[in-house]
Amino acid sequence: MYKHSLMLFLLLAVSALSAQVEKGSIHIKNGTVLTVTNGILENADVVIEDGIITRIGKNLKTPSGAKTVDATGQFVMPGIIDAHSHIALDAVNEATHPITAEVRTGDVLDPLDVGIYRALAGGVTATHAMHGSANAIGGQCETIKLRYGTFNPNDLKMEGAPRTIKFALGENPMRVHGEGGGLMSRTRMGIEHVFRRGFSEAQQYLAAQEAYNKNKASDPSAVPPMYDRRLEALGDILKGDIIIHCHSYRADEILMLMNVCKDFGIKRLVFQHVNEGFKVAPELAEFGAGASVFADWWAYKFEVYYSTAYNAAILTKNGVVTSINSDSGDYIRHLFHQAGKTQRYGKLTDNEALRLITLNPAIQLGIDDRVGSLEKGKDGDVAIFNAHPLSVYAIPQMTIVDGIVRFDIKEDGNDQRLAPDPEKVDMMMLNYDEDHRCMEGTGEALFHNH
Repeated sequence: MYKHSLMLFLLLAVSALSAQVEKGSIHIKNGTVLTVTNGILENADVVIEDGIITRIGKNLKTPSGAKTVDATGQFVMPGIIDAHSHIALDAVNEATHPITAEVRTGDVLDPLDVGIYRALAGGVTATHAMHGSANAIGGQCETIKLRYGTFNPNDLKMEGAPRTIKFALGENPMRVHGEGGGLMSRTRMGIEHVFRRGFSEAQQYLAAQEAYNKNKASDPSAVPPMYDRRLEALGDILKGDIIIHCHSYRADEILMLMNVCKDFGIKRLVFQHVNEGFKVAPELAEFGAGASVFADWWAYKFEVYYSTAYNAAILTKNGVVTSINSDSGDYIRHLFHQAGKTQRYGKLTDNEALRLITLNPAIQLGIDDRVGSLEKGKDGDVAIFNAHPLSVYAIPQMTIVDGIVRFDIKEDGNDQRLAPDPEKVDMMMLNYDEDHRCMEGTGEALFHNH
């Protein structure tokens, strides 16, 4: 009974809270600022006001009411962005059909996942909360800001971020639906047909909608086509409103999907993992597809035996917008280490390596106008390190999201999990009226760090 009461309270509290995202003002002083787009600034300041970077330079004036941070001897960089993550999700795979474009990870975000805080401790400020790879065409994904401390799931969503969707090639959808369910696709040929059939049906759906909209004014008896959320999503891909992010390994399949996209006029495409991307790097660059890769992770199943730690460097040198992702609740804390490996395997410059975990994933997610570099007018998402972030000795000291300090190695407790406080829940429950329609105060007092 208590558990059910707590769940009811949480649902009502979330709906009652304002959707306004908390933003702050902070003045970071005297650091080595790695802007990513405008070089390195020594002994420089970064000023964030109401969540937005307003000034970068030397000896800047502190805005009224802003928090100050002394970054002397430290390195200030854009917040790290993970283009492939599954933290903060209550569910990952809707594996009931080869196409499940109608489902959305953004509907099942878990703001209390301690993985969010652990990612912040690695300098990460934004992630791509992805559907899994069970389906040829999976669910829609959600780009989130790591605003740990809220219990309103909507507060995690990055306002205005483009929509994205998960596709998958190879063994995963073949195993789940072909071998496991007796459905198409059992082979890689079948996966291609799933794409072509789905897009063809979406074209017919869009054509029916267009015909109805054209004729409804002159024909009052016209009946609109039946609404289909799955075909709506596929139609939005065709219209360029959703970016495809596709789980992939083998070069032949990567080429296949690019050919399918060319046939249907789809241009917004990012390949995930892309272990054999180095084999088709010129083709990826020509298409304009992005590649989000592992630094040196492969051979964990048969189709991933052929790869190289030079993958990211080869793709980068061929002009492919490349990022390094984690796909792991553990690796996400070490993306700066993963980026550093590209200097051992490929001799990328400092800035090229840093772009792999900042600006490039932002470009792949369509949010580079907001994040990914330290520039005036961009969001105040910043990571501060005690040494150059590509150094093996670097340790994140502070992570700032929208001008709010979300991780501080010196101030945070040893165990920073958020959990409901039962005593406070009981007291708050007493503030409901008999119909459970009113609530006094907010739910912020409900939770504590321990």
